[in-house]
Amino acid sequence: MNIFGIGLPEMAVILIVALLIFGPKKLPEIGRTMGKTLKSFQDASKEFEAEIKRGAAMEDEKPMEARLEPSEPAQLVEAEEMTAKTDAKKSASDV
Repeated sequence: MNIFGIGLPEMAVILIVALLIFGPKKLPEIGRTMGKTLKSFQDASKEFEAEIKRGAAMEDEKPMEARLEPSEPAQLVEAEEMTAKTDAKKSASDV
């Protein structure tokens, strides 16, 4: 029997030390509390995993689409004016 890399002799020593430190009346209460804590941690872990899987499934279902968002109108006007000036300079230099 090997739990978390701890063999049976090591487990017995740990239990005896815990029994000596906490006493026979407190030990079952500590075990119960640890069991409840581990159970709630396990439930939270399963819920987190399910949420991640749901999110991944939703991402796979949605088609990807790329959209260009228009800039602000003032910036568009400035860009068009600069393009027009550049085109005019090219036309003048070609002549």
